[in-house]
Amino acid sequence: MADYDLGYVQERFADIVWANEPIASGELVKICEKELCWKKPTTYTVLRKLCEKGLFQNANGIVSSLVSRDTFYKARSQQIVRDSFGGSLPAFITAFISGQPLSNEEADEIQQMIEKFRKEGKS
Repeated sequence: MADYDLGYVQERFADIVWANEPIASGELVKICEKELCWKKPTTYTVLRKLCEKGLFQNANGIVSSLVSRDTFYKARSQQIVRDSFGGSLPAFITAFISGQPLSNEEADEIQQMIEKFRKEGKS
């Protein structure tokens, strides 16, 4: 898996790019100035780092993603389960729901996802 280990600020920046892509780099600077209180050099530094990680590209002043938001968050989720729970999805779910109530609606939704998964024959 590519290096998708981003800090909070980089992740916020990535979300801005995903929400506005394709976007001119100058327009991205303006959005980051407004939403993140960044100066132009900061925006370009973070953009360069995320381009080096393979998430984005800046081609002729137009910034676009090489990895979709969904793909990124799926990979991040899998990485958390692998690194923090030894790859055990049941251990992750147990840790996630312990100590907080699970509504009947949430339990039903999870059960439906499991049933759909089984019907589709995914393993």
